[in-house]
Amino acid sequence: MKDPHDIILRPVLTEKGYDGIADKRYIFEVDIHANKTEIKKAVEACFPPVKVARVNTLRTLGKMKRQGRFEGRTAEVKKAYVTLTEESKPIEFFEGMI
Repeated sequence: MKDPHDIILRPVLTEKGYDGIADKRYIFEVDIHANKTEIKKAVEACFPPVKVARVNTLRTLGKMKRQGRFEGRTAEVKKAYVTLTEESKPIEFFEGMI
């Protein structure tokens, strides 16, 4: 297995992300090649007292951008919506944000 910190890149801190914290649902930006099983194991390894109930993933293509006459795409992003079990403790990283 890859290093858990290589799979989970950063948390997504948006209004929708903050609304899910009360329901123990967190959003992370993850490696594009990571699957749901790897994401689940990485979250449980990075934040030890938590248990993951399910993982939903979303992959977005980069937008087309132009700089003068040259065109290119922005980076592709994969997000993981992680839901914890009812018995699980919330992730301590997000404790002061609610």
